Amino acid sequence: MPTNEELARRRLAAVPRGVANSLQVYADRARNAQLWDVEGRRYIDFASGIAVLNTGHLHPQVQAAIEAQLQRFSHTCFQVTPYESYVELAERLNTLAPGPGPHKTLFLSTGAEAVENAIKIARCHTGRNAVIAFGGGFHGRTLAAMALTGKVQPYKAGFGTLLPDVFHAPFPASYHGVTGTLALEAIERIFKYDVEPQRVAAIIIEPVQGEGGFYVAPADFLRSLRELCDRHGIVLVCDEIQSGFARTGRMFAYEHAGIEPDLITVAKSLAGGVPLAAVIGRSAIMDAPQPGGLGGTYAGSPLGCAAGLAVLEVIERENLCERARRLGEVVGARLRDWQSRWPCIGEVRGLGAMVAMELVKNRSADQPDAELTKALVQAAGRRGLILLACGVYSNVIRFLMPLTIPDAELAEGLAILEAALEDVTR
Repeated sequence: MPTNEELARRRLAAVPRGVANSLQVYADRARNAQLWDVEGRRYIDFASGIAVLNTGHLHPQVQAAIEAQLQRFSHTCFQVTPYESYVELAERLNTLAPGPGPHKTLFLSTGAEAVENAIKIARCHTGRNAVIAFGGGFHGRTLAAMALTGKVQPYKAGFGTLLPDVFHAPFPASYHGVTGTLALEAIERIFKYDVEPQRVAAIIIEPVQGEGGFYVAPADFLRSLRELCDRHGIVLVCDEIQSGFARTGRMFAYEHAGIEPDLITVAKSLAGGVPLAAVIGRSAIMDAPQPGGLGGTYAGSPLGCAAGLAVLEVIERENLCERARRLGEVVGARLRDWQSRWPCIGEVRGLGAMVAMELVKNRSADQPDAELTKALVQAAGRRGLILLACGVYSNVIRFLMPLTIPDAELAEGLAILEAALEDVTR
């Protein structure tokens, strides 16, 4: 079997540089919260493939569902010859959607595709074009999704003209002095300076920012945003692609605020590692596009739908919402202890098991330390822990371990991280 170094050389020659790697570690196998590389080295996984594996690597029930589907058929295209699992999973997700309903669900293949279709649906329903998103938000790398994403480097730089009529407001981040009130005032200024609200089709927001740094939108801000959308006939889209499926201690993060979005975009942990995404929303909005206006060759694949049904069963049976709350308490307490010891930890924040620590210089929020963050990810990797960084200034460590991680492996991963912190700060 080739070594990590040999594969890295082959990757350099065969794969474009635009596809970046966090670690030059090549996976050979994985199970739950553990991963082994091609050289046989074991890692604790605090990344979950970027929040895809809330139910862990190869959960036995998810694996069995995929294997059973493979014995029947792998693909027909739902638009050609449909199948029950697509309908059944849509029914299950519709029951999870907010409000009295009725609701409908569209399946797609990726999170970016879900975002693009949510905007298509909102435009078709309202007859309007403009969209308001938030600074630091991440909604994907495809052309329209990239326009909504609120970070230039590396996502927008060099790609030319983007989707027009997209405007960005600041996302509430108390650590950086941005309150919910200031964010709402910024939206009102957009209405004054850039576009009248009668031309805005949708406002899209992550209730907890993912790539942007795990900032949690205050509940009163989300409620005010809901009222603003109602007042102007704007579709409110909650992007739950990273925060959904029990990660924050509820099935979806917006539930903590008690609001009812019009459309919800989901992907990542929906199918336990099989590519599957969805838009869930009010039937009156979802039915706006004409037949043929929505869909995709691989959208809602039989394997993905089978896995998705199993994932929902695992979340309920293993009470992963409660498990997420407990994990968040344990990790948050440990990070706050470290914060008292290391001045480089500027803030610890999160919701449920979606936890982060922001690394700065001199305990100053306006001095992000991207170099230290990068060094910590590499130091942890050398010791056997897979970590992810994020943030507009690339100075945030985010924690996305599987919700199924055993307590002993969680403790082992945190001990590795503590040792890595000692390495990079001495």
